[in-house]
Amino acid sequence: MTSLADTVLPLVRTRADLHRWSAASEHGRQMHEAIDVLEAALPTTDPSEVYAVVHAALASAVKVIARADDSSGIIGDACHRLLTLHPMAAASAGVAPSNLVDWMMKFQFDGDVDYFPIDPIAYAPALGDEGVRAYRKRLDAVRATLGPEPTESNRSVPDRHERWVLDWNDRRLAVLERDVEAIVRTHARDRKVAAWLQDTAQAFEEIGEIDLAIDWARQATDHGPGHQSLKAADYWCGLLTRHRPAELLAAREEVFRRWPSATTATRLHRAAGASWHDYHNDVLAALAARPDQSVLFSIDTLNDPSLAWEQALALGLDDDRVWADLASAYEPVDPLAVLPIHQRLVEHELVNADAHHYRLAARRLVKMRKLAAGTDQAADVDALIAGLRDTHRRRPRLQQEFDRARLP
Repeated sequence: MTSLADTVLPLVRTRADLHRWSAASEHGRQMHEAIDVLEAALPTTDPSEVYAVVHAALASAVKVIARADDSSGIIGDACHRLLTLHPMAAASAGVAPSNLVDWMMKFQFDGDVDYFPIDPIAYAPALGDEGVRAYRKRLDAVRATLGPEPTESNRSVPDRHERWVLDWNDRRLAVLERDVEAIVRTHARDRKVAAWLQDTAQAFEEIGEIDLAIDWARQATDHGPGHQSLKAADYWCGLLTRHRPAELLAAREEVFRRWPSATTATRLHRAAGASWHDYHNDVLAALAARPDQSVLFSIDTLNDPSLAWEQALALGLDDDRVWADLASAYEPVDPLAVLPIHQRLVEHELVNADAHHYRLAARRLVKMRKLAAGTDQAADVDALIAGLRDTHRRRPRLQQEFDRARLP
């Protein structure tokens, strides 16, 4: 090991107790500093040296995360960065394919952790054709040791991890080899899950088979009413944006009709552009069944707080979070009109007896006093505050938060 190793590896390795979130997060930030050094060294450092340090850093990082509380994800992100660097460094250094295959097998099937997949496509430049064939043989050798496929009623099998790794590699190798039939077989599987159909579409996009990608994304969209199909619908529309923009508007309209919401309406609005007036009334009518979505769309996308106010009153909006957004948006139009909304929100906050909700209520009351200052509503707001103090006189923490906010 060299000076690069002396700089990088001490930042990755540690014997400290990382079971506390704060300690793990601090060490994770340190690991990212080490990877920054590695990435900066790539253009000017001997490839063999870079690979040796990346390889050692990855081994250490995996050992670290195996005993850390990485609920923040910082250490995991560092591991992913090293896993991105590793195949590139291996290719630049000309690592022997047989050695690389040995490492890939051990990392996946007998590693310190089992939740970091590695992508054979990324390693293909380093492996070469012969290395890929050797890797396939090693995977098949593992496959030959497995028992019968588990049934639907018995998914608890001792070799579940091995099967998952093999399935993952089968999918990625099908993409690597641009094998259309293998992609369908490995990604779509029995076609019972919308997400699998989207996986198939993404694999086809990855190899440039755009017509197939669009077709499979549409199949995933049509699969059912669930959230996976909605997610697939957005991916389908993304494909159309990139490759068939003339078809996008019709697709966005279809998606909105199937899943009317502020989000799908916003995407339709964006796609419609200058022709939005052709959709305006129908979209608002469809959203009327969901007052919160209707109001949010008018606030955030149409930028029309007056329309949103009318909708909230006419449709019986009962979502406090949306009312809070609406109060902020409508305040420049009629600051006194939002006072009853703020009062309602304050009263709802005080249903919860804890300091956090007391602080939120106090801040909102301060806001109300500013809005009412100099108007005939000022005395009513102060009377409200006095009434709340009296009603909750046995809540000392509430009184304290009101005092901190300098409420009367």
